[in-house]
Amino acid sequence: MTSTSTAFQDGEEIPAEYGYDGRNVNPPLTFSEVPVSAKSLVLIVEDSDAPDSVFAHWILYNMSPATLQILEGKLPLGAQQATNDFGVQGYGGPKPPPGQSHRYVFKLFALDTTLFDVRPEDRRSEIYTLMNDHIIDKAELTGTFTTKA
Repeated sequence: MTSTSTAFQDGEEIPAEYGYDGRNVNPPLTFSEVPVSAKSLVLIVEDSDAPDSVFAHWILYNMSPATLQILEGKLPLGAQQATNDFGVQGYGGPKPPPGQSHRYVFKLFALDTTLFDVRPEDRRSEIYTLMNDHIIDKAELTGTFTTKA
């Protein structure tokens, strides 16, 4: 399974417009080679360099396994959103402390089930718990984001 973006290449800088202080919209994403046995997809966007712990910027679940792309600033049809670490349901763009560069990992998971027990207030840890033992494939796309000092 693969995940790519036309906005940035794996390991490259995410354009400022997708940052929290920019337009704060999700970048376009494209998925391929999703296993035919997948029942749903989950996308979790994490800042792996956050000072206290991993910080979740976007959590989408129950996406159709037929989802081949997420358009810029759009939510895929039928997808649901859990609460990110900004405390809202939806996308929260990169926002490292001034003068720092952080890595943002777009983690795509193919599951052998759909997640029926998610509550609106559920966050990253609850989603990972619900996905436990149901992940059949995974793809990652990493971008960096730097704020000016």
